Amino acid sequence: MSNSAAYAKTIYLDYAATSPTDPEVLEKMLPYFSSRYGNPSSLYQSGRRAKRAIELAREDTAKILGCSPEEIIFTGSGTESDNLAVVGAARALRARGSHLIVSAIEHKAVLESARELEREGFTVTYFPVDRLGRVDPKKLAAAIRPDTVLVSVMYANNEIGTIEPIKEIAEAIRKKKAEEVGSDVAFAPGLSSNFFPLLHTDACQAAGYLSLSVKELEVDLMTLNGSKIYGPKGVGALYIRKGVKISPLILGGEQESGLRAGTESVPLIAGFAEALKKASESREAETKRLAPLRDYLAKRLKEEIPDLIINGDPENRLPNNLHVSVPNIEGESMLLLLDNYGIEASTGSACSARDLRPSHVLLAIGQDAGLAHGSIRFSLGKYTTREQLDYVILIFPEIVRKLKEASALSVKK
Repeated sequence: MSNSAAYAKTIYLDYAATSPTDPEVLEKMLPYFSSRYGNPSSLYQSGRRAKRAIELAREDTAKILGCSPEEIIFTGSGTESDNLAVVGAARALRARGSHLIVSAIEHKAVLESARELEREGFTVTYFPVDRLGRVDPKKLAAAIRPDTVLVSVMYANNEIGTIEPIKEIAEAIRKKKAEEVGSDVAFAPGLSSNFFPLLHTDACQAAGYLSLSVKELEVDLMTLNGSKIYGPKGVGALYIRKGVKISPLILGGEQESGLRAGTESVPLIAGFAEALKKASESREAETKRLAPLRDYLAKRLKEEIPDLIINGDPENRLPNNLHVSVPNIEGESMLLLLDNYGIEASTGSACSARDLRPSHVLLAIGQDAGLAHGSIRFSLGKYTTREQLDYVILIFPEIVRKLKEASALSVKK
């Protein structure tokens, strides 16, 4: 297996970590770096023009989510949006309760927010998932207590690609609350103490592949970011249902309805909205294109590596996600050798790429630490081709074979 020709090309299969900025999105952003540089808070013409660009972006984002523009807050990242949703909502609602439920496979932006709240005196239930990574809506509803103020379950997992039943979770919460008040009430979380807890979902991985209709999903809070949808890095958004109270985390100004102080990044916000719009328009076509490619890669790798384990829900999963584990091999070793051949993948979340501990997601679905260490995530995107996957199918099984041989020799010694 020679890698002399491999360096001539790079096969990027880590779109779940980040994506290249779409040329049309970049074009949308460029004027706000130069000729349209005004501060959106300024009252003169260039400031008003910048402010209008933000409001247009807010309107475009709201159309895709099916909400009002006033319910959209722009942030600096998906992580910040998660922090604001979880910490901001919990602090604002502390007088009504101090218990939260978050799924055990949440992004660390949610998990670390929950741990920070525990240090402040909140109680957190880290709700388990099944072996496919799915939350059981009925069991989750049963875990709700009178003092539960927030439930956070991600729309689609960033590591194993499992899609969570968010609408069913919302319905289970509604039914639970209806039983408590003794009638079949309408679903209107955030508007009355009878309708708590709030429901937050991190939809960063889902954007571009799943419907983001907040009315359909019946969520109170939704996190999005730009880097997963061929938009710019350093920008995110948070949907906050009208009537939901949030305590700001960044202080010092009245921007973003007083919830996110600081001069807004007009180019990044404009780029985010354009990227979300394009992702929404291409969602169905891209899903139909990528799902067969993902299945083809899974089938061929399984044929070449019989003991390969495919993680996550085989049916309810993102169309671009293939997460696998190989027994008795370190994932980092596989990644480094893949990189030698121009193939870029990951072992899981980019935010945890340097963390040598086994994935909390894989441990949550029942894998032992040894097997969890031998995992690889291939995430496909709009520039992925069948030819690229054929190259991966040629290279990856040979890498696995060599690593297993080396491992066997090491054990014998």
